[in-house]
Amino acid sequence: MTRIVAESLIERLVAWGVDTVFGLPGDGINGIMEGLRRHRDRVRFLLVHHEEAAAFMATAHAKATGQIGVCLATSGPGGIHLLNGLYDAKLDHQPVLAITGMQETSVLGTGYQQEVHLDRLYEDVTEYNLLIDNPAQLPGVVDLAIRAAYARRGVAHLTIPNDVQVADAHEDPYPGVAPARPPATAPIYLSAPGVPRQEDLEAAASVLNAAARPAILAGAGALHARREVLAVADVLGAPVIKTLPGKAVIPDDSPFAVGGIGLLGTRPGEELVEDCDTLFMIGTNFPYTKHLPEPGQARVVQLEADPIRAGVRMPTEVPMIGDAKQGLAALLPLLERNGDRGHLAKYAKAMDRWRADMAALRTPDRDPIAPQYLMACVDEAATDEAILTCDSGTIATWAARHWTIRGERGFYLSGNLATMAPGLPYAIAMQHAFPGRQVIAFVGDGGFAMLMAEFLTAAQHRLPIKVIVNNNNALGQILWEQMVLGYPEHGVRFAEPAADFSAWARSCGGYGRKVSDPRDLAEAVGEALAHDGPALVDADVNPDEPPMPGKVTYEQAKKFAEAFMKGQPHKASIATTLFKDKISQMGR
Repeated sequence: MTRIVAESLIERLVAWGVDTVFGLPGDGINGIMEGLRRHRDRVRFLLVHHEEAAAFMATAHAKATGQIGVCLATSGPGGIHLLNGLYDAKLDHQPVLAITGMQETSVLGTGYQQEVHLDRLYEDVTEYNLLIDNPAQLPGVVDLAIRAAYARRGVAHLTIPNDVQVADAHEDPYPGVAPARPPATAPIYLSAPGVPRQEDLEAAASVLNAAARPAILAGAGALHARREVLAVADVLGAPVIKTLPGKAVIPDDSPFAVGGIGLLGTRPGEELVEDCDTLFMIGTNFPYTKHLPEPGQARVVQLEADPIRAGVRMPTEVPMIGDAKQGLAALLPLLERNGDRGHLAKYAKAMDRWRADMAALRTPDRDPIAPQYLMACVDEAATDEAILTCDSGTIATWAARHWTIRGERGFYLSGNLATMAPGLPYAIAMQHAFPGRQVIAFVGDGGFAMLMAEFLTAAQHRLPIKVIVNNNNALGQILWEQMVLGYPEHGVRFAEPAADFSAWARSCGGYGRKVSDPRDLAEAVGEALAHDGPALVDADVNPDEPPMPGKVTYEQAKKFAEAFMKGQPHKASIATTLFKDKISQMGR
């Protein structure tokens, strides 16, 4: 049997350690599917129901494992569908390889069916982007694509015409006229050294040792450096703020943890930003600059892997380039222990009050179900090794505040793209990568409805994911964003009837339960998490529970009031909910 180009492609993926490709077949990639069939004992093709989900899964695989994620789509519309998930990888700096089909070379440029020049379409999203038009280019360009994805922390794309896919793997149809031959490369990637320059380490230590009111802001780039972050925090006596993608950097019950900042953050986190005289940013490119110290307020040190991102958000006195774990390990011997624990104690006490305020909202006595209570039920029932994946929206607020990082728990969401719908495909990819761990998707009804077919994917691949739907029959985040602008809500609540997603789960052969009574919620969540297979709980939560910022500004309160005065249609229910929230916190 002739060895075809597609086999050369798949064999090179195997050499790079790839064992799974997420995708959906089509006539534009039948040659590649044959390559996968011939090597099905070495690479698993995980068949999905929508290409967007395949790209999300590849991104999730990269986030959770650190290894390149690979997704596959056919030519034309299939390749277009990948884009949202690929932008998720681009904006969160994850190594992903997208492989797409293309019309055969003899008809390119003739307006043939589904002719979309995906290499042009992908120009903005990719770090490496190539239309392969000669079999001799493989496997060398696979090596280049994967190295680029790793080195530049982004997306690589190879699009392969139909006729090239099935050509003889050794064929070179053109006479060579240049003094060159296809490079003989190897499937090897060497990462750049992760230790910053010694002079930068010394300069950083000088600034940090002089701090009276230090703060650490840790992001996703420090997820692998928990021990080092805690050690630096201890030496400096510095409270640690965590970005949402970096929520799992340190445990939430750590005496150094003050939660997050921004609209989803905590009151102590916001107060610390306003109070600190030195900010140490580790593994983060936090984009919400209004929530960072005013320029000139604090001295800033940053440890960042990418030289382009160092110092991009605010004036940075000492930008260090390096890996969070290696850089902090090299910095620690240069730091002097801060014997004054008053600053740290102040924020530990503030966090005790914040935790008590949040706990007061997690009550089964509220009807409709309080979304805080839904998240609390999941938090209490989940294992200490559970992975929580989350969609974008109000659910991210409830997860940020009520999903407790303890033990080896993980937390993943679309950070910078903040797109809807990744929670479910993320969970599928992570369950596939970690079959022994509990994986829970916490999603809204809006996001789940977009890619709900992937619950069937989980059932068909026997992946025992758990899905918790925070069902407010609305696009909750947009509702509150409209009001914070001073406008009454418009076009954000779905018409009745509200969906019953539990029926879909049962039709797929999984566990499904609809819950409207808060007294039934803990039992339903416990049953779902204990179920031997995919399971879903669809909980009807209060649609008028506002995700209030940790610290409400005068301007925010003013705009909220303006929305009420201009005719906010649900103002009575919202006001009642806010009143009940305050009463719960006062009565704790």
